[in-house]
Amino acid sequence: MHWRQRKRLVFIGAPLAIIPALAFLPALAYLVITPFLQHATVIAIILFPLLGVAEIAGLFELIVCCVARPFDLLTVFAFSSLLVVLVVAAYTGLFLAVFAGGI
Repeated sequence: MHWRQRKRLVFIGAPLAIIPALAFLPALAYLVITPFLQHATVIAIILFPLLGVAEIAGLFELIVCCVARPFDLLTVFAFSSLLVVLVVAAYTGLFLAVFAGGI
């Protein structure tokens, strides 16, 4: 795999993985748990599958870049993006547990 292909994988995969992970908890809180919008259920039905598809596509691209043969700076960027997604998933799980315990 060439440098340009791996660079494309990182620069497209990292936002595709991190942005949906960051958007999941606020979307869940404002659309499902305490809906503030008039058509929150319809928006949630459309938004959550899109967030899931974007997350899976971004993680797949980061993993493909991370397991490529030469270990270089792009591999470090891909791995650090995967770690950011892991941290975001951990705090999302923690807040979901707090929401479930408080309800």
